Amino acid sequence: MQMASSGNTIEGADLKGMMQVLDEKFDQSMGAEAGRLRINKNDGKKHSTSLVLWLAFQSLGVVYGDLGTSPLYVFYNTFSDGIKDPEDVIGALSLIIYSLTLVPLIKYILIVCQANDNGQGGTFALYSLLCRHANVKTIPNLDHTDEELTTFSRSKIHEKPYAAKTKRWLEEKSSRKNALLVLVLVGSSMVIGDGILTPAISVLSAVQGIRLDCPHMSNGAVVLVAVIILVGLFCAQYRGIDNVGSVFAPVVFIWFLLIGGIGIFNIWKYGTVVLKAFSPVYIYHYFRKGGRSAWLSLGGIMLSITGTEALFADLSHFPVLAIQIAFTAVVFPSLLLAYTGQAAYLLKNPDHVFDAFYRSIPASIHWPVLIIATAAAVVASQATISATFSLIKQALALSCFPRVKVVHTSKEFKRRIYIPDINWVLMILCIAVTVGFKNQTQIGNASGTAVVIVMLVTTLLMTLIMILVWRCHWLLVLIFTALSLVVEVTYFSSVLCKVNQGGWVPLVIAASFFIIMYVWHYGTMKRYEFEMHSKVSTAWILGLGPSLGLVRVPGIGLVYTELPRGIPHIFSHFITNLPAIHSVVIFACVKYLPVHTVPQEERFLIRRIGPKAFHMFRCVARYGYRDLHRKDEEFERKLFDSLVAFVRLEYMMEDCSDSDDDYSICDDQGSDNKSTANCDGATFSSADTIIAVGCSGASDAIIRAASSGMQIDEVEFLQMSRDAGVVHILGNTVVRASGGSKLCKRIAINYVYAFLRKICRQSSALLNVPHESLLNVGQIVHV
Repeated sequence: MQMASSGNTIEGADLKGMMQVLDEKFDQSMGAEAGRLRINKNDGKKHSTSLVLWLAFQSLGVVYGDLGTSPLYVFYNTFSDGIKDPEDVIGALSLIIYSLTLVPLIKYILIVCQANDNGQGGTFALYSLLCRHANVKTIPNLDHTDEELTTFSRSKIHEKPYAAKTKRWLEEKSSRKNALLVLVLVGSSMVIGDGILTPAISVLSAVQGIRLDCPHMSNGAVVLVAVIILVGLFCAQYRGIDNVGSVFAPVVFIWFLLIGGIGIFNIWKYGTVVLKAFSPVYIYHYFRKGGRSAWLSLGGIMLSITGTEALFADLSHFPVLAIQIAFTAVVFPSLLLAYTGQAAYLLKNPDHVFDAFYRSIPASIHWPVLIIATAAAVVASQATISATFSLIKQALALSCFPRVKVVHTSKEFKRRIYIPDINWVLMILCIAVTVGFKNQTQIGNASGTAVVIVMLVTTLLMTLIMILVWRCHWLLVLIFTALSLVVEVTYFSSVLCKVNQGGWVPLVIAASFFIIMYVWHYGTMKRYEFEMHSKVSTAWILGLGPSLGLVRVPGIGLVYTELPRGIPHIFSHFITNLPAIHSVVIFACVKYLPVHTVPQEERFLIRRIGPKAFHMFRCVARYGYRDLHRKDEEFERKLFDSLVAFVRLEYMMEDCSDSDDDYSICDDQGSDNKSTANCDGATFSSADTIIAVGCSGASDAIIRAASSGMQIDEVEFLQMSRDAGVVHILGNTVVRASGGSKLCKRIAINYVYAFLRKICRQSSALLNVPHESLLNVGQIVHV
């Protein structure tokens, strides 16, 4: 590694020694300012045992509501035409037992949860892992400095032959990268669809119990009660998961104890013969005897594992260990007891299958159970809503969703978020589904379709994770993939036969969100490609001279760009239409990386563009998909502090140099001979830096000083420029399909993408830019 510094190079161990000297000088020169730039190194410490147990308890109120309320409607949907033979109940129970064991317990809790991206779960987290281990990202905005981030972890193990071949196969063609992205978007769209269907079926199933004691109550009145509860749930989301989880966790814990206890009571009361369902032989008997009807019933049995996909997506809210403890200690045994108890009841009362849950409850506790069941159903809704919020936040960071407002609801846990726009869309669609279907059967068919597709997508992504990230032996990969596909394809074949009975709903919802996400990503990718091809070379800037061919006015011009390298086309468009530019120009690129977070001390990457007399810099602000771009004042302050630290480091490097006036220029598109230095809050690169002595200013006082031959400290100059005012320059780009484009591209770009840009949050709102200091520069881009 080497660093260009005033014509000298510093290699190997010399760099380490020099950086120690610079660090001492930096501390002396910056004093308290240096202290502010440092962060607490203990922020990443592991959670204590007591905190993990508390979070495990709290996760019941956010993660496991969907799985926990499945006993309300599983047998009803499994035997929608009634129970013809009581022995079928044993076969169905055996299927439920082994479905819960194979999918939630073994596949997700023990295996898939280990594929989290530093605690982040869901399809986009898996995709981010793959993007770091293979060049499959469709927007190529990564460079070597990003790979040096401490959170940009990747396996250093020597690639096995089949892993290397798989990686090369994925990277060879852009069509394969797009296919991988499409797979991720399909799974994500289905999670959103499930976030709409689960609240509907859970709440509606819970309040159906009212009709047992109030048989005169119409189905419309039950639906109205369900709608009122759903409206209250979505309206409470703004309070955040911290408050919701704290309220719901005790309710769900009581719910699991209750259904487990009722299960034990029913087994004791109606006989232990039902326990023979733990033998998988009865699954074979069930299919041999039932034939096609048994195969079609898998759509109902599938509902026993709904909520598993939300479990993985909700990893972002709780530590993996907490979720694993909650499942193995509370959720899994309670569910087994609940289903076994219901089956024992149905063996004696097969005619009660349509309201088996409430009829199997002792009459003396009917109303308390009804109230707790309704509360638990609300919790089930919370699980999928939280998963949807997490997924969309990840999609935003990977340029796969239109810009929406994201609110962090917890100061302690930054992963907990609330998205107002999505919340109201989910509420409207959820109410529409509830009112439109009015019964559990069709909603159950729809929910089963969404769940099984998400599981299939997770299986395919996990196969790639095991090959490229974990570097597992091919036999282990084959066993995992084969077992998962056998179970999930069997379920999928069953739910496909119920597409016309409600299964079309998640397909329509998912198709709508898929189109939105794919078109947005496609338009963003095409705009980025245009910016890359039309960027201005550094040689062009150098040819303009220190004044850039214009009048330099006091102040700082903060030019926002999507390019981490090169001068954006919008800047040349700006200076050819206006006769003046600010005395300091900073090209700010807010870039999201396929990592869960970027530490604050590695947030900013500062480079200098051109000689010092130009006063032009580039700042790349790097964020992970769980990070939140803070308010403009805070962002501006940190950026300026990092810039000052960069300039001071330059002067310190000059002090260590034997040369007085030599300097070198590295173009943005130049050689790979680049290196970085880290210094309390910013990463400094020598790639574009010019090391020279002295600089001239642009404010009136500094101009007068420069004309008399005086040298002005650049830090003082930057401070004076900042005091003169900061103007935020944003490109207002209108994207149009170029002439001769195919019809699909014209529709996608000219209509769908344009509509999405019109209704989504503007860049100024996303970046929290104050309107009084905003300058929009318009241009039309043909892609």
